[in-house]
Order: sequence, then C-alpha cells, then structure tokens
Amino acid sequence: MDEYVLMERSPTVEEYRNLRHAVEWGNVDIDATEIGLHNSLFAVCAVKDGQVIGCGRVIGDRGIYFYIQDIIVLPEFQGEGIGRAIMAAVMDYLETNASPNAFIGLMAAKGVSKFYERYGFRERDADSPGMFRVWGK
Repeated sequence: MDEYVLMERSPTVEEYRNLRHAVEWGNVDIDATEIGLHNSLFAVCAVKDGQVIGCGRVIGDRGIYFYIQDIIVLPEFQGEGIGRAIMAAVMDYLETNASPNAFIGLMAAKGVSKFYERYGFRERDADSPGMFRVWGK
C-alpha cells in the first residue's frame, strides 16, 4: 500500500460528498453539509496524493454526549487499516475530551458493527434499540 497521511481537519463539502457517493450513502444538501462539517467537534481526513480517501468526525454537545459520525473510507482503500487509523484518532480525541460517564454513541452501517466492538462499543439491547428520523419536507 502506498502511504497516506492523517490530517486533523474536516473534509471540504466536495470531498465529503465524494466520499458519501463512493460508499452509496446518498446526497445531502450542500448548505446543510457545510454547516454540519463546520460544527464538528473533531474531524480527521486520510489523504493520499492530495486526495481525501477517508474521514471521520465527532459531533455532539462537547459535554455529556458525543457521537462518532461518518467513518468513511473509499472502497478501493478499505481493508488497508485506514479505518482503524481514523478510529484511533477519534478515540484519542475522546480520551482527551470526554468526561467520565459521557455517552459516546454511533450508528454503524449494516454489517460493520464488529469493527466498532474492538473499540469497546456494543450493540444496544433489542428492547431498547433507539429510534431515528431522517428529516424531510
């Protein structure tokens, strides 16, 4: 594998949309994306030859709740340890910034929950799986 570097920064809107498209997560509004990326508590990008090939973010209230969001690696680079490196940077951020008993949440894409188990995450009980809604007009 050729080398990549981790950079503590948010992806640009274009980079983020390209990553989402590559993993078939669908499009999100450009203006909303810019606001969301700007309001991340922490973000890291994996960059190879000037191209963002992966990213990860932490969002939340910076006190009680933190959510790991958008751990994305381009399909052609998956399986090379880039996701693990991104998660290591995310976990380092949380180690420094999350207080004891803070809630750290994430929503794993289908079929990848085992990836997050190595970082101490576990699936919620079947009787309390939580709920979500994608806002639509």
